[in-house]
Amino acid sequence: MKLFKAVTAACGLLTMGTLFTTTAKADEWNQKTVVTFSGPVEIPGVHVAGWGVLPAGTYVFKLLDSQSDRHIVQIFNKDETTIYATILAIPNYRLTPTDKTVITFSERPAGQPEALRAWFYPGMNFGQEFVYPKVKAIQIAKETNTPVLSADIAVESTEPIKTASEPAVVAMKEVPVVAVKPTGEEMQLTEVVSPKPETKLPATASNLPMLAMFGGLAIAAAFAMRAFERRTN
Repeated sequence: MKLFKAVTAACGLLTMGTLFTTTAKADEWNQKTVVTFSGPVEIPGVHVAGWGVLPAGTYVFKLLDSQSDRHIVQIFNKDETTIYATILAIPNYRLTPTDKTVITFSERPAGQPEALRAWFYPGMNFGQEFVYPKVKAIQIAKETNTPVLSADIAVESTEPIKTASEPAVVAMKEVPVVAVKPTGEEMQLTEVVSPKPETKLPATASNLPMLAMFGGLAIAAAFAMRAFERRTN
């Protein structure tokens, strides 16, 4: 089984002909990240002017909206004057955050551009797992023999999307998202995307108040018994 490859920013590792680097961290609210690809990269999302594969070059990744379990990521040119894509993503949690940006790709046959899979911002315990249109998701799943997030996204835009309230973004946040197997069958998201870890308090923390209460009742009962015995003697 072929596995998707992870690229770590600071190391500038070479993966399937794509060299990836980043600049230092910017404002965390939009997780701005500057990346450089040395080879073409296929991207999902709502494209303007037919952009479906990014040529080698430098780009800026930004989070447009993260107010729900559906996140919206945008890819800009180096100067942030052109928006190449607006992409639906699902948060994918990991146990240990890293201090470097990590972008993962789906490994594909030689001669085809790598397919963008996920983006993890430094210091975050979750990343953005990208969602592909159903037909493309099935194709990538078959080529890589790994599940791919999928949705029936039929959203088009002739103008760049600039706000999270625009109809195209609202539509992306409402469309059902599944994962597709290499066979084309659907599977649950939880089998591909790790949910947010639950924060549990230590068991002793919740028991202390109850133990104190029972202790107080026991002491009161002992005093009451002693007083009763004195009266009866």
